[in-house]
Amino acid sequence: MKGYTPPPRMVVSNEPMPITRNITITEGISVKDLAEKLDIRVKDVISRLLGRGVFATVNQTLDAELASEMARFFGAETNVITFEEQASKDIDAAAASSGEEAAVEVTPRPPVVTIMGHVDHGKTTLLDSIRLTSVAEGEAGGITQHIGAYKVRITDKESPAFGREIVFLDTPGHEAFTRMRSRGAKATDIVVLVVAADDGVMPQTVEAIDHAHAAEVPIIVAVNKIDKPDALPDRVKKQLADRGLVPEEWGGKTVFVDVSAKKKTNLNLLMEMICLVADLAELKATPERAATGVVLEAKLDRGRGPVATVLVQNGTLIAGDNFVVGNVYGKIRAMFDDRGAALTSAPPSTPVEILGMEGLPQAGDQFVVVADRDKARGISEYREQKAREAALAKSSRVSLEGLAEQIKTAGTKELNIILKGDVQGSVEVLSDLLTRLSNERVRLRLLRSGVGAITETDVLLASASNAIIIGFNVRPERKAQELAEQEEVDIRLHSIIYELQDEIKRAMTGLLEPTIKETYQGRAEVLEVFRIPKVGTVAGCRVSDGVIKNNSEVRLLRDNVVVFKGKVGSLRRFKDDAKEVTNGMECGISIANYGDIKARDVIEAFATERIAAEAMV
Repeated sequence: MKGYTPPPRMVVSNEPMPITRNITITEGISVKDLAEKLDIRVKDVISRLLGRGVFATVNQTLDAELASEMARFFGAETNVITFEEQASKDIDAAAASSGEEAAVEVTPRPPVVTIMGHVDHGKTTLLDSIRLTSVAEGEAGGITQHIGAYKVRITDKESPAFGREIVFLDTPGHEAFTRMRSRGAKATDIVVLVVAADDGVMPQTVEAIDHAHAAEVPIIVAVNKIDKPDALPDRVKKQLADRGLVPEEWGGKTVFVDVSAKKKTNLNLLMEMICLVADLAELKATPERAATGVVLEAKLDRGRGPVATVLVQNGTLIAGDNFVVGNVYGKIRAMFDDRGAALTSAPPSTPVEILGMEGLPQAGDQFVVVADRDKARGISEYREQKAREAALAKSSRVSLEGLAEQIKTAGTKELNIILKGDVQGSVEVLSDLLTRLSNERVRLRLLRSGVGAITETDVLLASASNAIIIGFNVRPERKAQELAEQEEVDIRLHSIIYELQDEIKRAMTGLLEPTIKETYQGRAEVLEVFRIPKVGTVAGCRVSDGVIKNNSEVRLLRDNVVVFKGKVGSLRRFKDDAKEVTNGMECGISIANYGDIKARDVIEAFATERIAAEAMV
């Protein structure tokens, strides 16, 4: 049209705007959320990203560095916080804006107490006496291998603390579980340091003191085994006073209680002291808010999928809540307390076992409930991607110095290992332990580590890479066992960590002592369980493979995890004792000194013999 002048085209400036404000962003923020924070149009952010060579959609997540760069270009400095911190801020802001006093009501909560101390000083026995149950008998060699969490109510009516609750975390005492102990200390309010009166202060006692000091939590010392004739409680006090823990009766600030876990002496006094120290700390929580917590342990259960033990630290966890934990998200399908009872809600300071995760979290991960499931999925996928990138960068990074090192150590022997365990915490600690055992003669290389039974995939990888497989508290699947025999893959099964450590050390020095060779005999599936007076528990079984003999050693497997190891107590066909029962036949089996057998369990029979071992390397 004659005389028409078109409007000038808008040109996006490439010059950054002056910094005029400060905004807070979270890790993995989406393009849309960043635009809202900057109060600009989404297309302007996308246009700027295109200028950087990044093709992004509205819902795409950006890493913190790129998001900060975009914000600076549009005139804003950034403060990057984690997703958990942002979720906590959102909950507090919502509660404050609603104006409801109940929403922000702060109430006292039960104290979380970690039992620490040297191996075999009586930590688990002390906890058992408090709980009036028996945990240690089920542990291999009487040693605690995982973190357990238990809520205990004080029932003594004469006690001033009657009716109050205390949450106990039982951490392993062996030195290789240092990381798990430190994790326990970070989740706790009070540390009970157990020291045996007949043994005194030992290396792990000192470690436990260091962890408690690092976590800045008060310490109560329980001097255990005072009923023993050679007990010297004053010697323990003197040794601990030299390390800064001075008893109150000597003018210090540390509470000491003389106890006997076996005789149940002074246990009420110990619990009263815990309540007193907790009152001084004024432990508070807000039950009406969304829950936050920490993962104590995680494992893979064949029937239930990923299962995590979570300590709820603040807020109330309700069945059906959506949550993010580390780089895993999910929805609470079900939760159970420490005695296996189903719960619909869990108030602050409650340890619960939860189902409904999309993957397996790491022990120590932060747990946070979120309202938006899509946001939970987005942050989970972002973190998973970052973890994958970090793993790839770690495995593929090559430098000239590294190449020179490889040439220099060309004569070093390499031992490849595939590690499988029953729970995440044990796998994590064993991974660290095995990699630290490398020396100038032998380098240990961990090819794969994971939770669950040893599978055919593990055996195939071991066969291809000339690796050995280590199973910690787990067994190979039947087909995996057959494949391992066929491929001549070495599978080493352990249930006590320092025995595994010693075996690897001896293997590396070529000094393996005569080992116990295990010969598989057969397995039977439990169809039904009978409780017979004066006899005990008898399992009605069908032999599915091989043969079961009346003098066989057996292990009881539940979901391929070893529950108990012992001997056949009696073997019967109908009403008659039998020497052996072969494949396809039904029989009754009782296991000596053990009665916790369930339908669908598997009884595996084997014989052992000592043979001279060869070095693995």
